Amino acid sequence: MISLCRFFEWDEIKDNEDHKLGLKLSEKVLTHLEDVGQQLALVFNSDSSVLAVGGEDGNLRVFKWPSMEIIFNEAQAHVSLKDLCFSPDGKFLVSLGGRGPGRVWDVTSSMAVASLSKENDEIFASCRFSQISDQTQVLYIAAITDKGSSIMTWNTSSWKRVSSKHVFREPVSSFNISPDGKFLAIGTAQGDVLLINSTNMRVQTMIRKAHLGIVTALTFSHDSRALVSASMDSSARVTLVDDKKCAAGGSSLRIIIFIIIMAIAVYFLKNEGVLPFLG
Repeated sequence: MISLCRFFEWDEIKDNEDHKLGLKLSEKVLTHLEDVGQQLALVFNSDSSVLAVGGEDGNLRVFKWPSMEIIFNEAQAHVSLKDLCFSPDGKFLVSLGGRGPGRVWDVTSSMAVASLSKENDEIFASCRFSQISDQTQVLYIAAITDKGSSIMTWNTSSWKRVSSKHVFREPVSSFNISPDGKFLAIGTAQGDVLLINSTNMRVQTMIRKAHLGIVTALTFSHDSRALVSASMDSSARVTLVDDKKCAAGGSSLRIIIFIIIMAIAVYFLKNEGVLPFLG
């Protein structure tokens, strides 16, 4: 949750021979984000050339960065705006509100091009795109239902729902996708962190009580090998991603190699007459 928007810069702190990075408040003023009320979502596109912010009042503002030239300003995008995400190519922006359907915006035309409908008692909590291939993108939405947490997938050409999968009994509070698209991460209000295999939608790793409070943010490292989680209890945690599929494949390969080596050894011992009982 972002109560107000301020611009900070990296500050290099020199302490004897140690070099540390800190943050300092910039003298630059984000004029267009002054006195706009509480902002609940803020996101850049993939090359950081466009910034989108969403407010508690439901206003959606999209700017060029860093010039802060307004691309579009939708005063009533939602009753209250909760989450935003850009498609990998930056063409589309998805917004989720506190109530009602999600919306898909064409950034170039500044128009809403699709509506993402809810079913039954779903509450859309968070959205993220993933690049499946050079030609294919998929949109994931994490939702809260009466059963707990579910994840929906959407076709980004037709904007139709493809699937819905119940993944955990507790409500989702944060959500993200690894850069390689293999894993989905969920944080819960109880402080749990889950890693989910994106292929079969099964929980691969669960860390109970990773935090003492609500998990508010999740992000993967660029190489998808680590997950950082943050909480309202002011804690942050790094979890290493264990690709069990790869690990299992590696174990199988080692077993196969061992069998081959043993077969070769038996062959040579037999032919040398060391193991006549095998003849």
